[in-house]
Amino acid sequence: MPAPQDGRVSVVAHGLENPWAVAFLPQGRFLVTERPGRMRIVQPDGRLGPPLSGLPKVAAGGQGALLDVVTDRDFARSRRVFFCYAEPGADARTNSTALASAVLSEDESALQQVKVLFSQQPKVASQMHFGCRIVQAPDGNLFLALGERFSRKEDAQRLDNHLGKVVRIAPTGGPADGNPLVGRAGALPEIWSWGHRNPQGAAWGPDGRLWVHEHGPQGGDEINRPEAGRNYGWPVVTYGENYGGGRIGEGTHKAGMESPLHWWVPSIAPSGMAFLTSDRYGPAWRGSLFVGALKAQRLHRLQLEGARVVRDEYLLTALGARIRDVRQGPDGWLYLLTDSADGQLLRLLPAAGGQSAATTAPPTD
Repeated sequence: MPAPQDGRVSVVAHGLENPWAVAFLPQGRFLVTERPGRMRIVQPDGRLGPPLSGLPKVAAGGQGALLDVVTDRDFARSRRVFFCYAEPGADARTNSTALASAVLSEDESALQQVKVLFSQQPKVASQMHFGCRIVQAPDGNLFLALGERFSRKEDAQRLDNHLGKVVRIAPTGGPADGNPLVGRAGALPEIWSWGHRNPQGAAWGPDGRLWVHEHGPQGGDEINRPEAGRNYGWPVVTYGENYGGGRIGEGTHKAGMESPLHWWVPSIAPSGMAFLTSDRYGPAWRGSLFVGALKAQRLHRLQLEGARVVRDEYLLTALGARIRDVRQGPDGWLYLLTDSADGQLLRLLPAAGGQSAATTAPPTD
């Protein structure tokens, strides 16, 4: 089967207001979040269901919103979903990222048994850098990637807060067993890794590891594989610079801090990430990592050799859309969300002809 050509997609649905994440339900249906605070079911023919009731209050504004959603690995039995969102504080100016679970009602009109599993501390007066991508590991535990809220970047290096961290949570709430900082004085037990800026994509890799990408400042968007108890450097080391120019931190490398697997200069503003495990697009693409780009308005296909990126291919460059999410569906196709007031759910199609119209960039690392 030939590779997809640039721009070859089909529209599954439109009329979504700034959709942020898509998850998959039985019978080819979709569960989509919209930034203003709505979650709805999309039918295979593109019909949009009404917003589900039962959602908690969302601090919608700036980058704050109803954000990621995933279905439980045992959804067929539990009907459980996990979602994250900007949670308001007691003071109306403050907020932070929260992770909740809920059960989709039998009539599919509401979320029931809503339970907040984790609430990022401290709450901050900011509308930026919530992070908020969820990955459920094969053991059922949940990884949640958290931003450092922009104005608090130095806190990404401190272990007494959740800013700029990846946390690992049990599916019923609380720190997961085996977290690296449990029992360490002055450290929060939910923390898995730290030194992150604003993670906007996360996926469980075919290597059995968590992969995350995150926004750099002006340049320096990164892909990392967060390991337990490791420091990923922000804001001490980065390939980016201050907005408007000027050095940040101490350079690009420092002992005791992990270097990214891949980075982009200039920034592409990555969002959404998925590994392709199917042969829908031919064997050459199987195992590739796909990353959406907001600023660059395209889809990236990263060809890997182990954990090394050997090719960065640009797809959908003619689409002219901010790509917010990328997921592989149970049917093996790749699905995308576009970030606009009339957002679309798209299916990436295989090419009609033989050659790809994609653009390839050399690896940056």
